[in-house]
Amino acid sequence: MNREKTYGIGELARDFDVTTRTIRFYEEAGLLSPAREGQQRVYTDADRVKLKLILRGKRLGFSLSESRDLIEMYDPESGNSRQLNALLSKIQERREQLNEQMREIELMQVELEEAEKRCLDAFDR
Repeated sequence: MNREKTYGIGELARDFDVTTRTIRFYEEAGLLSPAREGQQRVYTDADRVKLKLILRGKRLGFSLSESRDLIEMYDPESGNSRQLNALLSKIQERREQLNEQMREIELMQVELEEAEKRCLDAFDR
């Protein structure tokens, strides 16, 4: 009998360097739905992959709703083309946002340099 590997909440928290509270939050948000053995949560490999995708989405700046939508599109029978296209679109949107933020930061740096120069010039007078 080949039984699927399962994980406890503490094990997942350690593996992904998050708190158990974070994992429970994702569960409450409907992103994870572990089985129960009494009061204990039992996570499968699929739950582990979902958690990995949620955390990756978070690092990329995706909202929980966006991550949920992408995870729900998983359909290996279709080659996941719908999911992949949606992910590509989200990546392009995020990249555009980051590029705009970089332009704004560069402008702020120029303005700070000019303000600093004016302050230093005022000391020299």
